[in-house]
Amino acid sequence: MKIKYNFNNLMSDNIGEGSGVSEEEIDSLSGRCKEIDSNLKKMRKEGKIHFFDLPYQENVVKDIKDYAGTVADKFENLVILGIGGSALGGIALHKALNHPYYNILSKDKRKTPRIFFLDNIDPDTHSAIFDIIDVRTSCFTFISKSGSTAETNAQFLIFMGKLKEILGNELKDHIVFITDKEKGNFRKIADDEGIKSFIIPDGVGGRFSVLTPVGLLPAAVVGIDIEKLLEGAALMDKICEKQNIWENPAYMNAVLHYILDTKKGKNISVMMSYSDALFGIADWYRQLWAESLGKKYSTDGEIVHVGQTPVKALGVTDQHSQLQLYNEGPNDKIITLLGTEKFNSEIMLGSFYQNIEGISYLSGHSLNELLFAELTATETALTKNNRPNCSIILPEINELALGQIFFMLEVQTAFSGCLYNINPFDQPGVEMGKQFAYGLLGRKGFGDKKAEIENRKKKNEKYII
Repeated sequence: MKIKYNFNNLMSDNIGEGSGVSEEEIDSLSGRCKEIDSNLKKMRKEGKIHFFDLPYQENVVKDIKDYAGTVADKFENLVILGIGGSALGGIALHKALNHPYYNILSKDKRKTPRIFFLDNIDPDTHSAIFDIIDVRTSCFTFISKSGSTAETNAQFLIFMGKLKEILGNELKDHIVFITDKEKGNFRKIADDEGIKSFIIPDGVGGRFSVLTPVGLLPAAVVGIDIEKLLEGAALMDKICEKQNIWENPAYMNAVLHYILDTKKGKNISVMMSYSDALFGIADWYRQLWAESLGKKYSTDGEIVHVGQTPVKALGVTDQHSQLQLYNEGPNDKIITLLGTEKFNSEIMLGSFYQNIEGISYLSGHSLNELLFAELTATETALTKNNRPNCSIILPEINELALGQIFFMLEVQTAFSGCLYNINPFDQPGVEMGKQFAYGLLGRKGFGDKKAEIENRKKKNEKYII
């Protein structure tokens, strides 16, 4: 079963010419879209866009499943140490496909290890993890393609200290690296010390890595069917082979976002999930969209400063915090409503206080009906206020559907980069910040960055209250 992309409420027929897109505006880009499609397919064939190949990894899947089984049999905890794309995909999979209170389920109900994602470097959070895990019954997964990410390397030093102190020479059985095939610090340590490792394929950046061992290994350890996940991605790959944008959801969503941004002033992209389980997708998408498309330079070297600002929201929670702004504030947003046709559970509402109409009207309905009504009401209100909105609806929340949505949004992002004429696969703005941090911490070769910070304009005390 395939996911559904509904863009009726992005069209000018529904929300007016000033806010929506006409069929003529879409068709005016058909020639350019055909050229982009041909270029992407050519680059894929030449091995220049590697995320396209990720649905087809039979050998890698077997290795991951074998190792995941060993971890599940041997350890009580799996701790994932990485940042950004090294964690967000794994978190999204875990939130979507496992019990919402997974880590506090009893072992007989959970059956697989508890999982903890340490995707920031807050000292209090890292200190606290040792209050709830026993290092002797834990496996630690360090994820960094380059092996030079300062945050992940700092985490590595913290946990190596604990492992050496408690386990001595047995520590290597508690560690796995996910890193580059040949280069980097983690590759050297893994090879020199005989520590288990998995490879992040060449040319796959962190934000596109959810369907590599970065996302697949944690998923497999906690019981997620990674073969079904890749099957869903392969299904969406077949759908996205269609050159006609009217038949290709990834291309169409890219085109509509591009027109709405560049022609209609909709420079904010909100993803609002009407499912707690799918909220991690919105978090993952936020990095994918921001880091891929927020660029200063075009591929021709011109200064362009492009990219929509992505925002995550949760329905219905954020109907009570953000929807007022979305409906009556600046009309500068395109809102994607993310939902599912079927939840795993159905909860009926009781029949009490029949004399109080404000409560009794809910009797006989289910929580599921209420949530669907809230989604429909939000969509209707946005449309009535001429606010561009679309929906991506999963038939149900399972591996097959998750594989489809990950792959669709990745293809959409690559296609969008070509529309904006920027490189969606680099992140120079991120690298600059990293280099300044390296300089402050005394890393060799970055002394000029430290000097630049030390010589920057002094802060005016007048502006500090």
